[in-house]
Formats: sequence, structure tokens, C-alpha cells
Amino acid sequence: MTARESAFLSLQKYENSGVYSNIELSYAIERGHLEGAEKALYTALFYGVIERKLTLDYYIKKLSDREDIDLNVRIILRLGLYQLIYMDKIPESAAVNESVKLATRFYAKKNTNQFINAVLRSFIRKKASLTLPDKAREPIAYLSVSYSVPEWICKLWLDAYGMDDTVRILETVNSHPAMTLRVNTMKQTREALLEALRDAGIPAHGSPVTKTSVVLDRSVPMDKLEALCTEGEARPFFVQDEASSLCVDVMDAKRGEMILDACACPGGKSFGMALCMENEGEIHAFDLHKNKLSLITGGAKELGITIIRTGVQNASVYNEEMPLFDKILCDVPCSGLGVIAKKPDIRYKSEEDVTRLPALQAKILENCSRYLKCGGTMVYSTCTLNPKENGEIVTAFLAAHPEFSLSPFTAMGENTNGMLEILPFRHGTDGFFIARLKKNG
Repeated sequence: MTARESAFLSLQKYENSGVYSNIELSYAIERGHLEGAEKALYTALFYGVIERKLTLDYYIKKLSDREDIDLNVRIILRLGLYQLIYMDKIPESAAVNESVKLATRFYAKKNTNQFINAVLRSFIRKKASLTLPDKAREPIAYLSVSYSVPEWICKLWLDAYGMDDTVRILETVNSHPAMTLRVNTMKQTREALLEALRDAGIPAHGSPVTKTSVVLDRSVPMDKLEALCTEGEARPFFVQDEASSLCVDVMDAKRGEMILDACACPGGKSFGMALCMENEGEIHAFDLHKNKLSLITGGAKELGITIIRTGVQNASVYNEEMPLFDKILCDVPCSGLGVIAKKPDIRYKSEEDVTRLPALQAKILENCSRYLKCGGTMVYSTCTLNPKENGEIVTAFLAAHPEFSLSPFTAMGENTNGMLEILPFRHGTDGFFIARLKKNG
């Protein structure tokens, strides 16, 4: 099966069944026996069309009067246009002809081939004159079409950050961020990991954001990274974005402490805290979904971590049997608007689903605060860029709980008042929010 055929089938499945793109990607590569250039082309087409769907549909509407284009035909048009607009190395004739071939194989309705051929060739003729919405008169529509992000997200960011920073954020959502690794400091130093990466021909550098992270300078297949791991020994690293690693640093976990990770899966922050604790103390890592807990137990075992105890727990519901903790991490479920670049599916979440989140987030923070010892520290964090899920949650909590106050911390060389919002264009990290609170008394 060719890369384009696999991309069509994957996009069809993605649209019809709502499968997660990363899961479908892995399955399709195996199903289609894709390797080398075909694997790269498939990946570029599949992710690219998902990322740029709104822009591609805008051009389809400009190029065709049809209101009722069949979804299968629309997918083929998106594939063709994506190649014409974003893949300079593919000849225009190949983009058109291969799209027509897809229609011949997968969609045999009369005149479909002619329609696809006509739309794509029309784009080639008119591309210089096709215009985007007017930026001055329709700024939200302009941003949405330009960056292929739904209008409600563009409006949210425009209201929160203004035009200049919104454009900078949007410029990151269709980028391909570098992979970052957190060092297993029980096994080796960051310098040793950097040396091992260099010896393996993998260029990398130490993170300027956190002292325990390494940033790869280019994309590297996971199997090449896995070659750095020795069977029977603890893994020397695990994948974690710099912003998440910074969140762990802000927790400032110490040896011998008892810590709650209230919404722990898949476990990366629990692992990071355990390493900070030098594997001495207790971390109670809970999640609402029992089937996800194996991610934590399996990951901890691979890293040689033994102090994490997992369990099923609804973080928003009080459990009178819970002990009191020295420190608590509330890395709450969120809209994920800070990690769109890594998870393109997120941009298509409904606005209604996102507006329901702050009530849950506030409930989790409220409930978990009851498990904290006097003098203890609690961190509230998200991987989103939405004031209603971030600063507004913390501000409302503090207003209702005078026994809590913000606990200032230093991050990336800057002093904070206890709250930090990380915009992705500033440090090349995920978009993230961290607030550290102290329980007085």
C-alpha cells in the first residue's frame, strides 16, 4: 500500500471514528508496511492534513460551488491541496494525478475524478490571486484560516494575549517541537547522557529551562534512542517536555517526604519527583482510570523507582481515609491548548467541552487542599493557555482560603510571585501554567 493510500484510509478512519491520531499513525505504518521515504510521506500527509484542515477546507470552498461534497472526496481534495500548498518537493502534476488515482481506487462515483482534477488544477491556476480573510476587518477569521485553528480558540487567545502574542503562539502550533528527555539522575548525570547521545550520532544540548533535561537537536526515531538503554538496567532517561520538568522542579520534592500526585497518569511528574527525592520517601500516584495505572508502575520499574504507590482515586471527591501529605501536585485535566503542536487533535475539541473544565479543576484543587499538612506546599498546573483554567482558578481559591498564600519561586532566571504562565514561543516549550501555594499555620 502506498503512502497516499494509507494516508487516505487513516484520515477516513480519523474523521469517522474519532481515533487518536498517534494511535492510528502507529497502526497504519505497521499495517501498510511503510518504511523509509514512504513512511515519512505518509506521516507528513496524515498529520499535515489534520493540522491544516481548516485552511484546506477554506480553499476548497473558494474553489468549488458544491455545498455537499462527500467526506471521502473532501479528504482526497485535502490531501491534494496539502501537497500543492505545503510540500514544495512534490511536483504539482504528481499531487493532482495521485489524488485522481485515489478517487479511482476508493470512490467510484460518476464524475468524481473530473471534479477532483478540476478543483486541484483550478488552485494551481488561481493560487496567486486566492486571498485570506481581511486581517483588519476580520481578525479572528484571518487568524483561524491562516493557522488552521478554530475561531473560538483564536478569540480566546486574542482576548487574553493581544494580537502580537497570539500570532506568536499560533506560529508554534503547526511547528514540530524538539523532543526533550529528563535524565534518570539515579543512573547518570546530564553530561553523561549528552556524551552518550553524541557517541550515538544524536546531536543534543542541555536545556536552559531545567538542569535535568536534554533537548534533541533534530527528530530521532525512538528505536535509535532505545539503543542507549541496556537490558536489565534502569533506563537512563524518559521523555518529558521542559515545561513539565520545570513543574517538577517547582514542587521541590525532598528525600523522605510524603507526596500526593492527584492526577498522575501517565506518570512523568511522579517519576521526576521520585528522582528529586533520590528514591527515598513515598509518592502516592492516583488516577481516575484503573487501566492507566500500568503506565506508572511499568515506567517506574524501568527507571528503577520503588517509592511510587498507585491507586484509583477521584481527585474531586473527598476520601476520609487519605493521609495528610507534605506536598501535593494537582496537575489537573485541562483543555491542552498549550500542546497543540504535539497533539494536533486538540484543536478540534469543542468549546462547550472546554468551558466545563474550570468547574472540575476548581473542585480538584479545593478537595486536594484538604489533604495538605499545615506548612505544606501544593502546586496547581496545566498544559493549557486559558486564563479561566489557570490564574482565575488559583485566584478564586486563594480568595476562599485565607490559610493559603502564593509561594514565590524562581524559574528560568526570573523571580515569580508564585504563578507562572509559559508561552511556547518564549522558551520553545509546551504552553504551561504553574502556581505554587503554601498552607500557613
